[in-house]
This record gives sequence, structure tokens and C-alpha cells, in this order.
Amino acid sequence: MSKRSACALYLAVLIQPALAGAQEGTPPPVPDAVQPAAAAPQDPEPAQIVIEGRRPGPGLWKVSKDGHVMWVFGLYSPLPRKMEWDAGRVERLVAQSQEVLQAPQTNVGTSSVFGMIAALPAMIGMKKSPDGARLEQVVPADVYGRWTALKGKYLGDDDGVEQYRPLFAADELMNAALERNGLVRSGEVRKQIEKIAKKHDVKLTWTGVRVEIDSPGRALRDFKKSQVEDVACFTKTVERFEGDIDAMRARANAWAEGKIAAIRNLDYAERDDACNNAVLTGSFAKTNPALQNMPERRQASWVKAAETALGANKVTFAMLSMNEILGPKSYLAVLQEKGYAVESPK
Repeated sequence: MSKRSACALYLAVLIQPALAGAQEGTPPPVPDAVQPAAAAPQDPEPAQIVIEGRRPGPGLWKVSKDGHVMWVFGLYSPLPRKMEWDAGRVERLVAQSQEVLQAPQTNVGTSSVFGMIAALPAMIGMKKSPDGARLEQVVPADVYGRWTALKGKYLGDDDGVEQYRPLFAADELMNAALERNGLVRSGEVRKQIEKIAKKHDVKLTWTGVRVEIDSPGRALRDFKKSQVEDVACFTKTVERFEGDIDAMRARANAWAEGKIAAIRNLDYAERDDACNNAVLTGSFAKTNPALQNMPERRQASWVKAAETALGANKVTFAMLSMNEILGPKSYLAVLQEKGYAVESPK
């Protein structure tokens, strides 16, 4: 990896946890240089089988007005690791479209190559707690005890993670637990749709927010010293993997089989909201205007792109994560309030 790419990835870590939520296609944060984790104990495989093989995925939402139509595909993560998505139906719709709206993401970078290179020394230890605090010193004792049990199951006796901020320790636990339970964070569905658009020469449109950081080195140093209220995120993650594994597998299976109602009935927004708020309400974000009001800005950016496409095209294809479609702050609900007809898949 080039120094420029490495720096961009590390800068993305500053806000990535706040934007991940249930988003399909969000990569895990780049790990610090710590000792490799010891192999986790081999527990028996989960009794519930996660769907494998070729599956259709969900139906599409239809947004329309004045004879113009936008088909909205719901992305989801995690998905069954051994599932193969059948893209035939989506390819037909993309081929009929004049434009494909990409899933709203946040791009973090800097306009200066030299600024990125200068930031490299500040990256070391970015995921660690300020002042060398360990997890047992910053989370409640009862939560730490439950974490220890899950860590032994999924992460082994790796001591490096004990030095992480709770937010990043929670993410390490999530990645390992998903892997052990036949699930995977995957951006392949999104990437496949983008490849289909390029194959048929359909315009791809960026719909997210771009964040430029003038002084990445200073930003990284500020983040390392900042306080992040991430104990709630850590606690919700522990709760999730103590009792929510079956529900997570059920959601993944439901997406694969196109059962939207099942996903709607198995929501876990509380955990995502807690982790989002950990970064977006922390001292670092409060002193960096570019990182403020990020969820609202992302939604506004996508809605603007959607309205522009609906006005210009007879047929548009768009991507959103399921929580952006079905959640309490649904992007499609905003379009509905603006007078567009919105039909859910059957």
C-alpha cells in the first residue's frame, strides 16, 4: 500500500465508525501494529445454518412521479459468507436505466499529498485509548466481565485489544464474531452493481459527502487526545453478541431470501445509534466543523441527487442501505413527503 493510500485509510477511521452502522460495504478500520491475536478457542459451530448458494436478495422499492421511475435496491451487511447473489433481475433494470446512484458514503481525504505523508507518524497508536488507559479502567466492571468472556471466545488472549478505545475494541469483537458465525461484512453486492452499470455504459453518480482535512497530521493528533463517549457503543456490542447472534443470522438469511418483513422486524438500531453518537458527539467532532451533522448531510446529498435524477431520467437505479430505507430516518420517507409515490416490494 502506498503512503498516500495508507494515510487516506487512516483518516477515514476518524469518522468511519460513526458512518458504518449496518451499512453494506463498509470496511473495518485499519488495525494498529499490535501483536497478532492468539488463535481463538474452537467452539462447536453454531447450530443454525446460514444460507448458502445462489440467492435472489430483496425486491426493489419503486419511487415515481410524472411518469419517471427510480428503482431502489436495499444493500445489507453482514451477509452469509457462502452466499452467491443472483444479479439477473438487477442487471435487467440497470440496463434499462439512464443513471445509477451510488450508495451514499463519506469520502475523507486531504488536498495535499505532502500533508498526508507528514501525517504518517501521527497514525501510530491512533486506535489506543488516551493516556494508556486499558479497557478495564474505562468500562463498567460488569460489562468488562462480559467482554472478557466474549473476547476469550472470539479473540483469544490478545492483549493488544485491551489498550484500544472501547469503540475500536467493539469493532474487533464484531469482525471476529461475524467470521465465526458464518457472516461477513461485504461490499461485493454494491461493487457488482457498479460493474453492471459500467458494463452497460450507464452513468454512475456519487451521492455522498466529501470531507477535506487541511491538516491531517494535526487532526490525527487531536483525535488521539480527544475524549470519545463510546462506552455505550461498547456495551451494546457486548449485548449484541451475547444474545443477538441468532437474530443476526436471521436477518442475513432474510436478505438473501428477499424477506423484507423479517429484516424490518429484527431491527438493531440501538447499537448502531450508540456507536454513531460515540464519534459524532465526541470532542473531536465538536471542534471539527467538517465532521458535524454528517448523517443529515449524507441524507440531504442523496435526496438531492435522487430528485435531480428523477427529473432528468425516465428510469433511474439507486442503492441505499436497508437502514436508510426502513429505519426511522428513511430517505424514501423524505421523498414521499416531497410528493413522490413510494411502493415497497411485495
